[in-house]
Order: sequence, then C-alpha cells, then structure tokens
Amino acid sequence: MATDDKADNPGVAVFPPLLFLVALIVMLALRYVWPLAIGGRPLTIVLGIVLAALAIAIIAWGRSTMLRGGTNVNPTLPTTAIITSGPFGFTRNPLYIGLMGLLLGIGLLFDSWWAVVALVASFPILHYGVVLREEAYLERKFGEPYRAYQASVRRYV
Repeated sequence: MATDDKADNPGVAVFPPLLFLVALIVMLALRYVWPLAIGGRPLTIVLGIVLAALAIAIIAWGRSTMLRGGTNVNPTLPTTAIITSGPFGFTRNPLYIGLMGLLLGIGLLFDSWWAVVALVASFPILHYGVVLREEAYLERKFGEPYRAYQASVRRYV
C-alpha cells in the first residue's frame, strides 16, 4: 500500500517566509502612510544593521544545519530527521526567530514602530498556525525522541 506523502507534513496554515514578507510589506506601507518614527537616528540604523545581519546569520546557520542533517527546510514537505545540533541546540525554531529578528532589524533601519506592530500581529499566526502544528506533527512522527528534545530545548529563546 502506497503512503500519501502529502499527509506527511505538519499542515502549516501559512508558509512562514510568506507570513513575514506580508508583515514586512504591511509595515512599510503603514510607515509610508503614518511614519511612527522611533527616533534616535543614527543609533536605530546601526542597531537595525546589526540585528538584521545577526538574523540572517541565524537563518543561514539553521538552514544549513537542516540540510546537512538530511531533512527538508520547507515545512510543507516531510521532516525526515530531528535536528538537534547547531542553533537547534539552543532553540527549536531558529529560522523563525531569525525571521522575527530580520523584521525588527528592517523596522529599525526604516526607523518605524510599525515593525513591532507587524511582529505582534504576525506572531500568533506563526505560533498557532505553524509552530504548534509542526510540534504536533513531529511528536506524532517521532514520538519519544522528539518529546525528549522538546523537554531539553526551548521553543523560542
């Protein structure tokens, strides 16, 4: 009997990079209409660059760790292994933390409080529509090894 590969995924409600792209576009559109400046330039520019660079590094590290571990990065595809090395030793969701940091870093670069608003608005979608679904899927698929990983590494930070 053939297995249905489409069923072997967490069934995320939204593709995470798309969620953050939409949040970024909304943030920039709102900034154009109503700036809501943070103030403090040039410090916000420096902090924005540092945060965005750190976020990109975390995303790249997490992605390369997943690829080296032999599993899919795309959450719409089956997970083939539990990755516990690299940034996954510190947080179970380094790519999502990286995306959130990138959004905030870009917000600082654009000197806009709208980044915080966009992050607060998109986080429940990420948490309930992606992360909790992924966790339930991984627990169903891997059982006790995943539960042990969950118990030893924080969900976010």
